[in-house]
Amino acid sequence: MFTGRFLLPLGGLQGLTTNKKTMKHLLSLLAMIFLFMSCNQPQNNQNEEVIKTSAPEEEGVFIHITEGYDDAHRVLMPMKMASMMASDKDVLVYLDIDAVKLVVNGAEDLTHDHFDSFQTYLKKLNEMGVGVYACPACLKVAGFEPSELMEGVEVAEKAKFFNFTDGRIITLDY
Repeated sequence: MFTGRFLLPLGGLQGLTTNKKTMKHLLSLLAMIFLFMSCNQPQNNQNEEVIKTSAPEEEGVFIHITEGYDDAHRVLMPMKMASMMASDKDVLVYLDIDAVKLVVNGAEDLTHDHFDSFQTYLKKLNEMGVGVYACPACLKVAGFEPSELMEGVEVAEKAKFFNFTDGRIITLDY
């Protein structure tokens, strides 16, 4: 309940005057901060409009195949995925370990029920402009030279892994 009495700060009325000065300084400081913040707002410029109206970056699909003749399903499934995705995505196919044996001249074609053959998919991917790359170290381990790669297959270079698309890179690993 309010009794009508006011509490004075220690030091009497002189302290009240000091508190008023402090309050004025504090309010002045807050006003300057507010003014500074309002002047520091980002301006709408033409660059923002370009960003908002530009098309989204194209996502890419990196398909990694390690298997060879011992597991046709694990080879042909990613080749099928690559050919399906290449219709509207950037795709790169990377073959290493045992898969390099599939992409050298004279290699036997690989088949499996419900899939096209390996070389059929390889031809489709080449016609679609999809990069197909073989690991150079894996070629060497398998006893092959880069000059023995089939037409349309290149030796892998790390720059190709990052430059085949402008957007995110989704990886499918087989």
